[in-house]
Amino acid sequence: MPIVRIELWSGRDAAAKEKLIRNVTKTVCETIKCPPEAVIVVIEDVPKENWGQAGVPACRR
Repeated sequence: MPIVRIELWSGRDAAAKEKLIRNVTKTVCETIKCPPEAVIVVIEDVPKENWGQAGVPACRR
């Protein structure tokens, strides 16, 4: 059973997440030849103040 974890900045709406889940599931199924029921997609919303890049919090970029 493949599990795909995706971390994103907070703020995307439910429709965007649903589309992402659908497209990731489709790609995994096509690539490794498994049924959609076997694929789990976990999306974690991360606030920008909890995300840093190049030593700077994303909320300050």
